Amino acid sequence: MLWLLTLPFRILFGVVFAIVALPFAILALPFAIPLALLALPFMLVRFLVKAAVAVVVLPLVALVLFAAVAVAVFVLATAILAPLLPFAFVALFVWAIVKLFARPVARVV
Repeated sequence: MLWLLTLPFRILFGVVFAIVALPFAILALPFAIPLALLALPFMLVRFLVKAAVAVVVLPLVALVLFAAVAVAVFVLATAILAPLLPFAFVALFVWAIVKLFARPVARVV
């Protein structure tokens, strides 16, 4: 809450500093354009290096992401189906007993 109390002073000092610094910024503008042109090749090299790293790293990231999604789907399916296993075993035993005691089908000759 202290920052709300000092907010008018911050605004006032920011405006005063901007008015004082504006002539220096205008004087520095002619020097900024050639320096930006001088930095252009370095920015291009930085972009090319970042692009090369992205080309190498992005397939690996996609592979890891695919593996993580596959593991998450397996874990989710296991978490949902694991509580149903006792019912599946009961159904298996009922089917086995019915199959064991069922009469054989008569062959028609």
